[in-house]
Amino acid sequence: MSEEQRGPRWGRWVAVGLLAAAGWGIVHSGGHLPDPPAAGPTPTPSVASAAAGATPSPSATKPGSGGRYDPADYAEPVRRYAAEAGVDPQLVMAILYNESYKPHDPDLERAWQRSKPDASFGIANMHRAAFDDTKPGRPFAARRWEELPDDRDLAVQAASWHLHDLAAQLPAHPSAPLTRNELLALGYNAGAGNMLAFARGVKIGPQAQSYLDRLRDNWEKSGAAVK
Repeated sequence: MSEEQRGPRWGRWVAVGLLAAAGWGIVHSGGHLPDPPAAGPTPTPSVASAAAGATPSPSATKPGSGGRYDPADYAEPVRRYAAEAGVDPQLVMAILYNESYKPHDPDLERAWQRSKPDASFGIANMHRAAFDDTKPGRPFAARRWEELPDDRDLAVQAASWHLHDLAAQLPAHPSAPLTRNELLALGYNAGAGNMLAFARGVKIGPQAQSYLDRLRDNWEKSGAAVK
C-alpha cells in the first residue's frame, strides 16, 4: 500500500513462487511490483490460515479466491461496504484494481510476510498498522489483520473505512489540481501525511504519480463494475 513499504522487487517474489511450486514446503512448515509471476495452485483455506487463527468468511471460498482475480467479481461487497463507510464505490473498486498487481493467494502472502514482516495483506494490500488504526469502533472491530488474506470481504470493508478516515482529514478546499478521490487514493498509497502535503500543492513524486496514473487508467472500468 505505502510507497516506502514496498518490498524488494522481482527476486524475492520469484523465490517465493518457486518455493510454492516446490510443494508449499516452507508455507506449511512452520509498495508495488510491475508484473509479478503467476500465482501457484489455488488452495482451500489452509493449514497456514488455521495456524494464524483466521476465521474465514464465505468470501474465502469463492471461485478464484487464490492467486490472480478480477476485482469486478467483488462489486457487490464494494458497493455494500463503500455505502457503509460513506465513500465512493468507484474509488474503492479503482484501488482494488491498482492493488491487484501481485498474486493474492493466502499462502503466498503469508510466506512473503514471514520474510518481510511489514508486508501488506489482502486484496486491498493493507498494512497491519493501517488496519489496527481503522478498526476501533467499526463493525469489524473484533477482527484481526491476519484474517485479511482469507476474507476478501473483510479486506474491502477495512479499505473502505480507511478511506473514510482519510477523507475526514482532507481540507474542504485543497489547493492541488487533483480531485478529492485522487487525493484519497494517494493517501491510501502513500499515507495521510503525504496526502495532506499533496493537497497543499506539494509536487507528487514519480512513484505516487505512477499510482495516480494507474488509478486514472482504471477509473472508467471501475465505474462500470460498480453500476
